[in-house]
Parts: sequence; structure tokens; C-alpha cells
Amino acid sequence: MAKIATVITNLFEDSEYTEPAKAFQEAGHEVVTIEKEAGNEVKGKQGDATVKIDIGISDTSPDDYDALFIPGGFSPDQLRADDRFVEFAKKFMDDKKPVFAICHGPQLLITAKTLEGRDATGYKSIKVDMEYAGANYADKEVVVCQNQLVTSRTPDDLPAFIRESKNVLDK
Repeated sequence: MAKIATVITNLFEDSEYTEPAKAFQEAGHEVVTIEKEAGNEVKGKQGDATVKIDIGISDTSPDDYDALFIPGGFSPDQLRADDRFVEFAKKFMDDKKPVFAICHGPQLLITAKTLEGRDATGYKSIKVDMEYAGANYADKEVVVCQNQLVTSRTPDDLPAFIRESKNVLDK
């Protein structure tokens, strides 16, 4: 089973973390939450979810994980201001490990300069940013690129996002 690094901070989109994390855990995968400091508690923007952070970004390495999960909301925009999170995400993409990004999650991949030539989707407000980053943007509920990168647009797309993310993990 896979060990999944989840980069997350305050104002994440509640369901975009809770539903995939639950599905991954129910499938036997380990979900590890990463933020600036272990023990921090981060809150979702809807106020429905609070997540206790397992490990601080300075105390871990992409080499410790099989996949990366980036929930949406305002969290990815905040995380991409910290070079440690940008480098962390870049390493997964460079190493061709599975990456699951929903809604605004691709913002971290834009800053990591890893979307050029990739098929992807994301929330409509970042479509132009993704295109400028070189992504082949598709307005679809889920886009799987090279059996590695899984992206979706909104919480409405969660069933397809979860299904395709689990399919990538199963390969």
C-alpha cells in the first residue's frame, strides 16, 4: 500500500481533503499530513474540518512517500509562497511519482514549473495560469496524464478524482 504525502494548510477546501483522504485510508493507504510544523492544527475554509499535522516540511523528504496529494481551496496558494513546498512538489513530478491535485491544487505545480506539456485541469479561475505554465488545459471532471498526474476542477468532481487517483495507486 502507498504512503501518501498530503501538503495542506489553513483554508483548504474541506471536502477536497476529507473525502479523498478517507477513500485512500479505506483502501489501505497511509495519508500523512505535512505543513510548516508537526502538531499544528489547520482548518478548512468551510469550517467543517480540522486537520492535525503529522510532520513538518523540514523534517521530511519526498523520498519517504509513494504519492503526493494537494487538496484545493486557498491552501495551495499559501503553500507555494514557501520554497520548501514548491521543491517538495517538484521532486514528485520530476521523479514521475503519482500526484493528485484538485481545484486550486495545481497552483503549487505551476510555481514548481512542472506542468509544461502536461494534460491537466483545475478550478476555472486558474485556467489561464495553467495555460501560461504550459499545461494542456481540459475542462473535464478529471484528467489523468501519463498515469501519474490526476487533476480535477471542483468538489463536484470528487467521485471521479478519487476513482482515478485510486486507479493510479493500484498500478
